[in-house]
Amino acid sequence: MAEKKYTKADLIDSVHHKTGVDRKEVQTVVECFLDAIQSALIEEATLELRGFGTFEFKIRKGREKARNPRTGAILSVQAHGAVTFRPGRKLKQDLWNLGVVAASKDTEVYEEYPD
Repeated sequence: MAEKKYTKADLIDSVHHKTGVDRKEVQTVVECFLDAIQSALIEEATLELRGFGTFEFKIRKGREKARNPRTGAILSVQAHGAVTFRPGRKLKQDLWNLGVVAASKDTEVYEEYPD
């Protein structure tokens, strides 16, 4: 399955077409929204967007022995911050249903032919 990318520009265009608001204004709002999310996460706050999901800041523990998957080299990793996302109930259900639909498309049905 080919990976689809949806960029910030795509998001701006989508909102612009759905609302009819000037593209420059939509771009300003989207960038301010993303800046607010980034600021909240930098302050180590949990950001809950009801009906969508929750972004959380977590500390990942370090390890003395880790392996670089590309080179196979062994290296140490320090403790570091990371952001996790937990989808809301509706988004989780919608994504679950997409997996069911995709799996049914990938499954081939073989019919037996009489000899």
